[in-house]
Amino acid sequence: MVDPDKRRAIFLLHEKGMGIREIGRRLGVHRNTVREIIELEGGVPTKVRKDKIHIDPDLLRRLYEKCEGWRQRIYEILVEEYKIKVTYSTLTRRLRELGIGRVEKTRCDQVPDVPGAEMQHDTSPYTVDLGGKPTKIIASLLYLRYSKRHYLRFYPVFNRFKMKCFFHEALTFWKCTAPICIIDNTNLARLRGTGPDAVMVPEMAAFAKQLGFEFLCHELKHPNRKAGDERGFYTVKSNFFPGRTFRDWEDLNRQAFDWATVRIYYRPISKTHLIPAKLFEHEQAYLKEVPPLLPAPYLIHERGTDQYGYAAFDGNFYWVPGMGREDVRVLEYSDQLKIYRGREFLAEYKLPPYGVKNARFSPEGFPKPRFQPNNRKKPTDEEEKRLRALGEVVGAYLDFALKPKGVQRHRFVRDLFRSAQQMSSSLFVTAVERALKYRITCVETIRRIAVMYMTEGVETTPSADVDETFRDREAYEEGRLTDEPDLSRYDDLLEEDNG
Repeated sequence: MVDPDKRRAIFLLHEKGMGIREIGRRLGVHRNTVREIIELEGGVPTKVRKDKIHIDPDLLRRLYEKCEGWRQRIYEILVEEYKIKVTYSTLTRRLRELGIGRVEKTRCDQVPDVPGAEMQHDTSPYTVDLGGKPTKIIASLLYLRYSKRHYLRFYPVFNRFKMKCFFHEALTFWKCTAPICIIDNTNLARLRGTGPDAVMVPEMAAFAKQLGFEFLCHELKHPNRKAGDERGFYTVKSNFFPGRTFRDWEDLNRQAFDWATVRIYYRPISKTHLIPAKLFEHEQAYLKEVPPLLPAPYLIHERGTDQYGYAAFDGNFYWVPGMGREDVRVLEYSDQLKIYRGREFLAEYKLPPYGVKNARFSPEGFPKPRFQPNNRKKPTDEEEKRLRALGEVVGAYLDFALKPKGVQRHRFVRDLFRSAQQMSSSLFVTAVERALKYRITCVETIRRIAVMYMTEGVETTPSADVDETFRDREAYEEGRLTDEPDLSRYDDLLEEDNG
């Protein structure tokens, strides 16, 4: 296609007497095209398609209403009933041109990338292989809009306290913050309202003010307002997870920290080839400084102390130094616990990895307590393991006895293990084999079977002799089937009571 300016130049050169071949050589246009342009006097040809299909707009509106907006059905009616040979893409384009059924979608606010203007935060769920087990996790991502800097961390659950811990950790690492943080309309920070009219929870508003920023919700159904975070989650899915293995939560978050603060921080962005580290050096002068030595967020829990000096928290037990057994105050931080009695600081503990339960801890520098916590659960995994090591018969018996729901599993395993220690292994296995044969689940009965073996001095107890001809006896035949009982007298009793 020759542009209009060149077409006019060709026509003017022709009027000045230049030949067609010379014009074509100088302007790089084929001589046949030069002839066509001269015939049109330098104008642009207007070509009209001979096979262009015209569809009555009123007809399209009626069919759209009749078919309730289903465009595929409109297409079928046009082709089959009205014999209009139109393609589906042409139909949809025509509907868009006429504005039929088109809902004007208001786009989110476009904000230029201004240094130090804003940051964005969001969460996203994933399922990853954690130590060989599929585990549901929640990713929390903070993103500086201008410099494209990220901070990433994963949590088993994400609540208001975890949100405060994440922001404190990220911003104290960056040592600076943007004045505004764009979030969705999450109730972790929003009290009521939506979008710019949203009112934040006073607790979260005060927390953000302490760090030097404020939360701002985007409009409903406008997640692209924080497109940097949305793109960041896609990068997490497509670049962080593939090809990586994670032993536990600590390993997962360590790799996430290295990936967000080193790998993609110094890697050029694919389209612009800009490096976030270089952009952050420029943006840092426009960001607000986070106050140093800012106290980390924490939760306060009131706990009692048992007679052995342990305070329970989150399924574990922590020893409280000293002889006092008064109630204590446990301060929960993101990665540690601090125990106070009144204003007296007693001990500090590092939080165990997620999933550790029923464990007891004592502070470093103190002798380990002699006693177990009062309410500590006593699992029987070791006892069951040692019982199954005695042979396949014992393993099969445990599978049978522990299968029904509601069985007092730990007590049963302890009693059975105690019985195994009170006799020889061969005698115990023989008694258990008989218990399995006759479906016995009482440990005391197994002991009696073992005593019977010892007193009789035989390897196996003989089975009871049963005369199988008992089915042919007249008494059996007479008693095998009985007449149905007459229960009518109970109905009479009910009528008398009702009367």
